Amino acid sequence: MLEIGINKIAQIILMSRELGRAEAELAGFFETLREEELTDLVAVMWIGRGSFEPEELAEARATAIAEATVPTPDYLMGTPHLSDHLENGLEALGLSAFDEEDDLIRKG
Repeated sequence: MLEIGINKIAQIILMSRELGRAEAELAGFFETLREEELTDLVAVMWIGRGSFEPEELAEARATAIAEATVPTPDYLMGTPHLSDHLENGLEALGLSAFDEEDDLIRKG
């Protein structure tokens, strides 16, 4: 299971879609996350872009920790198509953030 909640991933997906306007907000949100949550974000993103298979989640986590050369928030914010990769990664893992995204849009 993931160390980060689907609701948090949904928030990141929405903010990353608006990166030009929500960059500071996204950076601030990343600062509130625990290291394990950031690691899982990288792993889910890598699964979503096809670098790892869903059954390789543990390996993706280990690789994210071992190969980190820049702060994880900087790496994630600099990743093209972050929102798409996160959605695809969740889907590959049998999860979805669509309901949470809709709830956040309605509340926002």
